[in-house]
Amino acid sequence: MRIAIIGQQAFGKSVLEAFLARGDEVAGVFCAPEKPGARPDPLRLAAEERGLRLFQLPNLKSPAAEGALRALDVDLAVMAYVLQFAPQAFVNVPRHGTIQYHPSLLPKYRGPSSINWPIIKGETETGLTIFRPNDGLDEGPVILQKRVAIGPDDTLGTVYFDRLFPLGVEAMLEAADLVVAGRHTETVQDEDEASYEGWCRDAEARINWSAHLDFIHNLIRGCDPAPGAWTTVLGQKVRLFDSRKHPVRRFGDVAGKPGTIAAIGDQTVSIAVQGGTVEIGKVRTEAGQKSSAAAFAKSHGLAVGDGFESEARESLAAAAG
Repeated sequence: MRIAIIGQQAFGKSVLEAFLARGDEVAGVFCAPEKPGARPDPLRLAAEERGLRLFQLPNLKSPAAEGALRALDVDLAVMAYVLQFAPQAFVNVPRHGTIQYHPSLLPKYRGPSSINWPIIKGETETGLTIFRPNDGLDEGPVILQKRVAIGPDDTLGTVYFDRLFPLGVEAMLEAADLVVAGRHTETVQDEDEASYEGWCRDAEARINWSAHLDFIHNLIRGCDPAPGAWTTVLGQKVRLFDSRKHPVRRFGDVAGKPGTIAAIGDQTVSIAVQGGTVEIGKVRTEAGQKSSAAAFAKSHGLAVGDGFESEARESLAAAAG
């Protein structure tokens, strides 16, 4: 089949390579322009290396974008990780229209951080959807879905890179074949089951040490590796990774007040919270320094019983400075 790829980053590159590897003709690639100072987009580089027609347009709503796609004369357009809005005048140009990838089981978890939120909310299952894009955000009819489990210690990274990424590439090939052959179905999304969440960024990723163990553990793993759940330690912002939770079952097992260090091991630090302790394996400072949680605690003079985030101690440090 003759297709156009619309996308960016590693997922867009892998989808491009998958279609080329099986002999499909990629007539052109649409890739958002990189922001000043940003790393080169892998999809752009892959298209240039293969000598493919490349379009880096500021948006897909312009007559220029529609005209470029129309001139390619493709059977299908494939949207693989697209943050630009694509209007119906654009997506309806190919003979068989356009298909789009979204990493959740639509209509649940519409929006840009659809992998983070199911983990943060403690879901045990998520998945991916191939759908027809319309003028709503992730609201078009569903063509294909795949389900994946979320384990108790899975992170954003393991769910995406180990499952949703490779399975998504395969699903795009499968959906493209179904659509071009006319063997697909299109199921309207059930609005009664729909949900939308916005970006999971720093404001959403701050840890509340008074929250329950389950909430804290899920937040840390749902933000691992990005944006990184964070707290402040002695006045500096620190991101926490590699979380494990250890529930308590008896009052006598309570390890300390919420937010205080319960134990420092060879590599990890355990912090007392409501319902048990959360064990942290790695940290990263705002300066980009990465270390084991234990090494960080020791280098900053932290000991068992200290508050991992202490306003009073931060205020004293600021006053002393």
